[in-house]
Amino acid sequence: MSKLQNDLLLRTLRGEQTERVPVWMMRQAGRYLPDYMKLKEKYSFFERCQTPELAAEITIQPVEQVGVDAAILFSDILVVPQAMGMEVQMIEGKGPLLPDPIKQYRDIDKLIIPDIQEKLGYVPDAIRVTKKELAGRVPLIGFAGAPWTLLCYMVQGKGSKTFDEAKAFCYTQPEAAHRLLQMITDTTIAYLQAQVAAGADTVQIFDSWGGLWSPGDFEEYSLRYIRQIVTALKDQCPVIIFAKGAWFALESMSQTGAHGLGIDWCIEPAIARQLAGKNITLQGNFDPAKLLAPIPVIEQAVEEMLSKFGHGHYVANLGHGILPNVPVAHAKAFVEAVKRFSAVKANA
Repeated sequence: MSKLQNDLLLRTLRGEQTERVPVWMMRQAGRYLPDYMKLKEKYSFFERCQTPELAAEITIQPVEQVGVDAAILFSDILVVPQAMGMEVQMIEGKGPLLPDPIKQYRDIDKLIIPDIQEKLGYVPDAIRVTKKELAGRVPLIGFAGAPWTLLCYMVQGKGSKTFDEAKAFCYTQPEAAHRLLQMITDTTIAYLQAQVAAGADTVQIFDSWGGLWSPGDFEEYSLRYIRQIVTALKDQCPVIIFAKGAWFALESMSQTGAHGLGIDWCIEPAIARQLAGKNITLQGNFDPAKLLAPIPVIEQAVEEMLSKFGHGHYVANLGHGILPNVPVAHAKAFVEAVKRFSAVKANA
């Protein structure tokens, strides 16, 4: 395996001093890039995910076109429910559809804890192809959805802003909910370990819907399962938790053994740092919609963000995934502004 030429992200996650702040963007491999849209016209969503050469090509596009300090594997969190035996459809313009959702305890009987190589082997294969083509330019981030976020889709059957049915399932059938969450957790641990074995340098756990819970319920239905995943992975590679909207749990998440915590744009950096403590890396928290602003506004906002987070224990990123209508030049301006301003600060 070739030595990394740019290991800023990994050193930052390990708490080491770096010459500047590393930068990457959630959902950077995808729909805002014209070259991605060309592939989208030719291949279905799951063809793109399940063909290692295509996944690798899409993964590397933002490294070459936008200049980010890390690649994140092109895939989707819903490959895990799919591997567990659920049908998952991607409906253009509408998002995911799981036509036969889990409604009661006995529905869980139809699920399996899959053999990763058999059901998800295309993901480690994509990682191996990507690592070869990256040739050590930047680290590769693997990822999975948090068990609670996956339960949301498996029970609700589709996207939602509130996931009322998923929450009701937990409140009215807690035994079934915990059984399902544990199955997802066991699958996810094996899945992420396979990603690391194939060459992923770090992994991120996406809890997109963690912020829908109260603090107590977040612990009960989300964090206790994320904690198992972190415990299983943290000695194999750096682990980042991104629980959107769950700023109230920054302190408890910082005690899991994770190396990094992603935050959205709804919390002040100083408060996030106070809650998380000084020894963990924070990642975020630029509002993705602000990338639609004129480039000088983006540059000024980046400078403000960097001055608030300071140098060290910080990875510049968006507070959620990049929007599909962001011009590539604006994404590039964001990345270049982070590199420019943080290098100046490091040398000041």
